Parts: sequence; C-alpha cells; structure tokens
Amino acid sequence: MLKVVVIIQARMGSTRLPGKVMKQIAGKTVLEHVVDRIRQSKLVNEVVIATTIKDDDLAIVKESERLGVSCFRGSEEDVLSRYYYAAKESNAEIVVRITSDCPLIDPAVLDEMLVKFIGLYERREVDYLSNTLQRTFPRGLDAEIFPFEILEKIFNEAKQDYEREHVTPYIYQNPDQFKLVGFKNHHDYSDYRLTLDTEEDLMVITKIYENLCVDDKIVYQDEVIKFMENNPDIKAINESIKQKELG
Repeated sequence: MLKVVVIIQARMGSTRLPGKVMKQIAGKTVLEHVVDRIRQSKLVNEVVIATTIKDDDLAIVKESERLGVSCFRGSEEDVLSRYYYAAKESNAEIVVRITSDCPLIDPAVLDEMLVKFIGLYERREVDYLSNTLQRTFPRGLDAEIFPFEILEKIFNEAKQDYEREHVTPYIYQNPDQFKLVGFKNHHDYSDYRLTLDTEEDLMVITKIYENLCVDDKIVYQDEVIKFMENNPDIKAINESIKQKELG
C-alpha cells in the first residue's frame, strides 16, 4: 500500500484573522477540528502539521504535540519547500495538501478523492487531482493530491514567489507538463463558503458547530448544506467575502 500523508500548513500570522488556527470553536481549536476530521479518513496513514520557524508558531508546535501529530517547521514564505521537506521526512508516497483554515473538511470526500487518485496513479494516468480545478465543492472542503515525485519536481523547478508561497500553481498552471484530474461534486455547491479567513467566516462555522456537532459528532457536506439552506440568514453572513488572489 502507498503511504498517504496529509500535510496541513498552519501559521499564526494570518493577515485577515491573526491566530485563526488557534481560535476556539465548540471547545476545540480550529486546528484540532481539522485534525479530528482528517483522522476519520480510512485511507490516510499519517497527518503532519507544517508550520514555520517563527517564534509565534511555537503555539502550533505545542498544539501539534497535544494532538499527537507530527509537526515540521520550515520557511514561512517558501511554503513549497516546507511541504517538500515535511513530505520527505515522513516518507510520504502520496501527499494530500490541506490548509488549516478548513475546520469542516469532509473525510468522506477526501476518501473518495483518494480512491480515484490511487486508481489512476497505479495506471500512471494522473500527476495531480484536486476538487478546485473547477470549483463545485464549498470553499473550505479543498484538497489537492499528488505523488511525492511530482512534489520533488516542482520543488526543483518552480521559481516564481507565488508558485512557492502557494505550493501547487506550478502544477495546475502547466497542464502541458502534468496530468491534471478534476474531482467534481454531485451538485454545484461552490457558492457556499465554509472556510475560515475572516470574523464573518468564524461566525458561520461557529453556528454550524453549535447546531450540528453536538458531542463531537462529525458532520458531512450534505448535512451542512441542508442546514445552510434552511438558515439563509447564516449563509448570508459571509457570502460577500472575496477570497484573496494568488500572488
């Protein structure tokens, strides 16, 4: 079996919502929610938190220790190098990139993506699989999957600052070099925002957890969407937020 490692990038220095990964939602940190949900995956072998060498990010190191997950420290700006060395240290064969601002990441969706990726990879028909190439999932359920050898290739070849800060643009902006596969949802929910980048996002996610995640229940995409459809006032809280652009 191929070793599947989820690498979660996390740092305290978010510009729009500083310290967001350590914010409390329903008695747990955002980072703990992300880790707990990934641990529900049946196909993930290891979770690694990739943070920076800055003093501020010692809080993430300590939280990783408390959660019992590996923590790798690397460059703040060159996130691609941070991913590469974290993956190399963990002997990852398949790398899953997830960001720490996704406390509603869906482990069932992740497993469906991994099943598709592994099947294609065994036939050498994929270099990169993502549910963001054509967005049909809510923002906040984002995942990217690629083999270690592709990560090593882009680590050596990507030169632009934004390519290294955002890890994967060198892959999906060069479709002539890589076999790209999109993963689509059963319905287009791309207008739902379940990521954490602003105070408004925090309000929405907190309301979801308070209403649906009683006694540490793991809720999945469809239940969250149904709740949002039944509560349009909650969906409206953050629907005007614009995601930051690359670079």
